[in-house]
Amino acid sequence: MIPFLACLAPPLHAGGMSAEAFDRYTEGRTLFYGQNGQMYGVERYLPGRRVIWSFLDGRCKDGHWYEEAGQICFVYEDEPRPQCWTFSQGPSGLVAEFSDGRSAALYEAEDIGEEMVCLGPEIGV
Repeated sequence: MIPFLACLAPPLHAGGMSAEAFDRYTEGRTLFYGQNGQMYGVERYLPGRRVIWSFLDGRCKDGHWYEEAGQICFVYEDEPRPQCWTFSQGPSGLVAEFSDGRSAALYEAEDIGEEMVCLGPEIGV
């Protein structure tokens, strides 16, 4: 994929962000996330706590987020169960830790000079 990401490590961080701080940081932005030195996905943050997520495969999912018990939870059109994360801000951007505590943290990748790509709907025969 993008070679320079292999040397990136998640930034050090402390404490979770409130919904207000998360909204201020993200609204109107498109953020690329990495995990274990590889690109993981991209999310566009829209007004009204709406989002569009992609695993960088051209398939995009509409969703929304809300705060619950100090975590930021996302619900997407194809998955009604919330996915909750603790977000914090490190020196290189956001760090997201999944609520299960077993998954590796996601971290905001540096500006990679790419746009979020969403292909049209798949049309079956």
